[in-house]
Amino acid sequence: MQRSQRMKSVSHMTTEDSPLLSGEHSGIQPKMSRRRNTTEGSANDSQLESTNSRENVSIMGSVTEPGSLQKISSKYESLDYDTAENTLYFKEQKSYTPEERLRININRWVIMFIIGFVTAVIAFAIDISILLLANQKYTLIKKYIDRCTSGDCMSTPFSLWVALDVLFVLIAAVLVVYGEPVAAGSGIPQIKCYLNGVLVPHVVRMKTLVCKVVGVVFSVAGGLACGKEGPMIHAGAVVAAGVSQGRSTTFNKDFKMFEYFRQDHEKRDFVSGGAAAGVSAAFGAPIGGVLFSLEEGASFWNQSLTWRMFFASMVSTFTLNVLLSIYRGDAMDLSNPGLINFGTFEGQTYSSYEIPLFCVMAIVGGLLGALFNAINHHLCIFRMRFVKKNWVRVIEVLIVAVMSTTTAFVLIYFYQDCKPIGAANISRPLQFFCEDGQYSAMGTLVFSTPEESIKNLFHLPETSYHVATLAGFAPAYFLLATWTYGLFVPSGLFVPCILTGAAWGRLWGVALKSWFPAGHWGDAGSYALIGAAATLGGVVRMTISLTVILMEATGNISFGIPIMIVLMIAKWVGDFFNEGLYDIHIKLQGVPLLGWDAPVMAVGMNVSDIMSRKLVCFKSVEKDKTSHHNGFPVVDYLGSADDEDPPASNTPATFGTVRGLILRSQLIILLKQKVSACLACRVFIVYTYSPRVVSQGEGHKLKLKDFRDAYPRFPPIRNVSISQKERECYIDLRPFMNPSPYTVNENSSLLRVFKLFRALGLRHIVAVNEYNEVVGMVTRKDIARYRMWSHRGQIGLEEVHILEASSIHDSF
Repeated sequence: MQRSQRMKSVSHMTTEDSPLLSGEHSGIQPKMSRRRNTTEGSANDSQLESTNSRENVSIMGSVTEPGSLQKISSKYESLDYDTAENTLYFKEQKSYTPEERLRININRWVIMFIIGFVTAVIAFAIDISILLLANQKYTLIKKYIDRCTSGDCMSTPFSLWVALDVLFVLIAAVLVVYGEPVAAGSGIPQIKCYLNGVLVPHVVRMKTLVCKVVGVVFSVAGGLACGKEGPMIHAGAVVAAGVSQGRSTTFNKDFKMFEYFRQDHEKRDFVSGGAAAGVSAAFGAPIGGVLFSLEEGASFWNQSLTWRMFFASMVSTFTLNVLLSIYRGDAMDLSNPGLINFGTFEGQTYSSYEIPLFCVMAIVGGLLGALFNAINHHLCIFRMRFVKKNWVRVIEVLIVAVMSTTTAFVLIYFYQDCKPIGAANISRPLQFFCEDGQYSAMGTLVFSTPEESIKNLFHLPETSYHVATLAGFAPAYFLLATWTYGLFVPSGLFVPCILTGAAWGRLWGVALKSWFPAGHWGDAGSYALIGAAATLGGVVRMTISLTVILMEATGNISFGIPIMIVLMIAKWVGDFFNEGLYDIHIKLQGVPLLGWDAPVMAVGMNVSDIMSRKLVCFKSVEKDKTSHHNGFPVVDYLGSADDEDPPASNTPATFGTVRGLILRSQLIILLKQKVSACLACRVFIVYTYSPRVVSQGEGHKLKLKDFRDAYPRFPPIRNVSISQKERECYIDLRPFMNPSPYTVNENSSLLRVFKLFRALGLRHIVAVNEYNEVVGMVTRKDIARYRMWSHRGQIGLEEVHILEASSIHDSF
């Protein structure tokens, strides 16, 4: 095919409220959901082509209904982890001296140190605040309970208990509902999405951190079935995002520090380190923290990043250890590496013949995890459909607080399992209806913080809990935990799962010794640990990182093999019925998350099947008012440099030869900085290889620093003032566009494109034909629409809907 040597590409300049630059677009009509199934291990072409075996075609009403999993929300934008290697980039890179490059690398380590230190300080503040509030609350309530010798006066301590819990939880709910809704929950799903390359609004802002930290203190102190460990991961990520940028957009304060790192891919690496530091501070598990970031989210990995993350994790756990040791009166006793202290399992062992019993416990844990996720899933759907108003959300939180307190009081009242005080070291023995010198065993479980209850289940003597006590507590707390997670308060999931599992695991161990007294069984605390691992694994479905976290938290490597086996079996059993809870919450919000593996059953699907053909390219074409992309191909077409419009094409489905890619954020900065050369002609943004068409203007006066200064809150186009004279100006895009964007042939497979997006953290890929002409654009949402599903031994491929943001509600 003949190609002209004289090429140019122009596009109409838009007005201030142009949909092209502002991102506005008309409603996207979602396609009907299509689901194809086959039994596992027997996928073939005929089964993929047939949809009669189990067709799941959803009507529009059910898909747009809140709570549907067959959707992706258009409100989520992708982060841009690709580096635009344009003229400005190479100019800046060439200007760096070896000393400046060394300083940049040193700054990376300095930032990681600050992240670890600040995360530890926040963890210390959370832990001490909860401890002080809980001690004051339980001491006051215990004083009134000890005055009662019969049930006649129990209404006073009960009312006081309810009032204090409601007050604490009300503070947490108001902070989240009216302050920052994204601070609800553990924050792990949001951070997982961020590391995957999805921009979750407000997820790493200072306001979110304040609401998260203060809220989780009052959530835990208020007696809700939640923990503080999960929110620490979110807190560490927010700290990393803020420190690494050297400024606060919330307070509009720029410290003129770390300006080089104001770009998505640099910020992502620090957020990975912050998440790892949060895990390390929560569990005293620095290696587990690094593995957590790898397993749950990090889309990019290399050796140097691994070292920096491990460094941040070590700084976090060591700093927290020192602070807690100083607070407890012995600065030299560094035995407090994390917020949760499982105690030492030195004397607790197991025998090889007990491993099959552990496997049975793993199956039970997987079943309980699947049940937990199913119940919580339906509760979240109910909330998304009916609990929409802010005041209703607060009322629901208060109802759960009252029910949690009432359940605890009823359990103590009816399960009068009295034990002698001298038999165990109880920090807050509750006598209740027991005789003098005795305490209520149930009180050690419900009349204390969840962390204290876990430690009691792991380490108190064999006779500390009756079978009936454990049998009553485990299901009650299990149901409360399912109800609590998803409320509009900061709440962690790890501790409730560990506490529930420890209760029924200890019950399992006590029952074995009771039923088979002649057997040589391990300590009841060992079974409590296995039960905790099984339940937690059955709910969150993590394996590698969770194994290491539990090993580091217990300080006993001998339990590594059974914990690993239990977590794997629990995951397999749970996956047979549904997904992990974090993945369920992500899908409920319609986040276009890309998993580790490509949808293998999409064999036969090509780029041309999924790409968007409605593009805005920089050439003489009519304005496209339905563009929703954030990147625009810069193209050439056949014709004279003096032509105002391109000639008719023999292939109207193409847009011209690709020459580069320009981002909407870059265009806005160019307009804001008035980078143009004025000529008397129509209003165009111009990319050209013809040197006589336009001068360089002010283009080369801009530096990458100007773009970084606007990051991450690029101004909307409506805030950019454009005069009538400026509307008659050209902009030379050559210094700013990416001249070598990632492109794929339209006949490339979906699996290949998925791997490119997942491995490189791309925001979009330009689809071209055999002549390198633009034919379409592939975005994250185009790929995320096609995903694998598995349920009860069957697997398949489904296509989900892309819905407008108004159809999705703002809560994880």
